[in-house]
Amino acid sequence: MPSIDSSLYISNQQNERKPSAELGKDEFLELLVTQMQNQDPMNSMDESEFIAQMATFSSLEQMMNMSQSMDLLVNNQLVSPAIQYSHMIGETVNYRTFDEDTGEETGMESDEIMSVSEQEGWAVFHLESGKKIYADSVVEVGTAEEAAGESENDSTDPVGEEEGEE
Repeated sequence: MPSIDSSLYISNQQNERKPSAELGKDEFLELLVTQMQNQDPMNSMDESEFIAQMATFSSLEQMMNMSQSMDLLVNNQLVSPAIQYSHMIGETVNYRTFDEDTGEETGMESDEIMSVSEQEGWAVFHLESGKKIYADSVVEVGTAEEAAGESENDSTDPVGEEEGEE
């Protein structure tokens, strides 16, 4: 008489199933397939009921995708502008300058970023000269060595021309 392998006994099976309070799309699809497999062949599931369940499955999947997208959007909004722009510390930037009275653009300046802070949701660069500028006024970014080399060799530098005219 052939012997039965004891590792196949149900009591010896290590099925680590952990119940979940949520019904996800995988569980829903598994439940639907099980229902289809175990239906009475003489009294099969109504087509309209099957279509309704598939529509529910599709809606569930779309809601889960939307939820993931919203979570990603919220997480991106929670990151502080100071953290987003912290990689700029030590960089030399060329930035637009504006007349405080009229708000018109007056020219360009160059300076090194010493730190970054946040003011009313906007990133503010604290420059080596003591000035503070908003991140959106920056026109060009480069390392201190690159900017110094370009300023000495570039005769069309608008900052140099303004200084020479005074």
